[in-house]
Amino acid sequence: MRLYQCDVSGLPLYFDNHFSVGANNAPVGFVADTLTLHTLTNAGEGLWRITSRPDKLWKFCANAPIDGSNWLVDADDPNPLAIPARYNRLIPNTDTPQGLARFQKIGAAQRHLFYSILRFAIPCPDRATDPDGGLVFDFLEDAVDDFGHRVPAVTGHEDGLISLRAAEADDVVRETVRVSMGEPYRTLLGHFRHEIGHFFFQQLVEGSDMLSGARQLFGDERQDYDAALQKNYSEGPPVDWQQRFISSYASCHPAEDFAECWAHFFHIVDTLESARAFGLSIEPFRHHDLDAEVKFDPYRAESAQQLVGAWVPISLALNTFQRSMGQGDIYPFVLPPPVVEKLEFINRVIKAAREGKLGRTNRFHLASSSSSADRSTAK
Repeated sequence: MRLYQCDVSGLPLYFDNHFSVGANNAPVGFVADTLTLHTLTNAGEGLWRITSRPDKLWKFCANAPIDGSNWLVDADDPNPLAIPARYNRLIPNTDTPQGLARFQKIGAAQRHLFYSILRFAIPCPDRATDPDGGLVFDFLEDAVDDFGHRVPAVTGHEDGLISLRAAEADDVVRETVRVSMGEPYRTLLGHFRHEIGHFFFQQLVEGSDMLSGARQLFGDERQDYDAALQKNYSEGPPVDWQQRFISSYASCHPAEDFAECWAHFFHIVDTLESARAFGLSIEPFRHHDLDAEVKFDPYRAESAQQLVGAWVPISLALNTFQRSMGQGDIYPFVLPPPVVEKLEFINRVIKAAREGKLGRTNRFHLASSSSSADRSTAK
């Protein structure tokens, strides 16, 4: 994630900031077209001008009061929603304090996801562009059965529809599930990055000349999914899974292996961009195997090896910082050579997609202004 600067004071601004302390708490807004964050001046009637570029009028996303968005929309755009919100079909009930708090956490994670999609410049069609497989989100409430028992909503992906259990926004719920499942890591952003991996496999890899290469690395995604999961739950992962997979869950089915590696690719790239923004360098005892400085743009890395070469020492440092605070490792994973090879495949997929060589469309599609706004605010 980039580090931004206030247009007025030059002081740091962060992606989720809504106000600039250096500009007397003036509002700030994010412009998706340029991936920039700007200090704003009130133009009246709900419109704003960028302080350093006052020639154009903007408005905040119509969902800002309920999802906490700081993203801007062109004042002339007939769709009042910012890009991430245009992909939403069902959202939690925001009439309750709990529902509102959940949706604001979900919205923050979703905007972080779309920052990466925009930085990578990956084609991301919505249902208006691709009715059969375009991206759409449902954020689902848990149900209650006839006996009064809570039935948890299921997080998953199917043909472009990403469903996410809204209760995962509650720290207690999410941590309880993480511990019960024996997972080393579980976050809302992690869910988004994993499920979008399934979506992009269908959008970019299926039907392309890269599919055979994917099957050589990850396995055949046509394997019986339910049977594979049942085997994983009953027998556990392979004894040698740590030598071949990024996580034990990745070992249960080729589709999950791809999605897990996709998520970790996003984790690594975005965190390395943060390290670069802060000028972070690692040089313990002048030990060259642990030296690292991110002098390249992680979102345009030449190879996965370039990413991993910087990531391993930096992640070790981050884990050490966490332990110094009495916390668990921030990145409790190992990257064996077969996983690095899988990450390299994903790097090639993203590069080809950015160049228009992969995907069901041959240009960069985002949710258009014709997307249904009323669905995105449904409760």
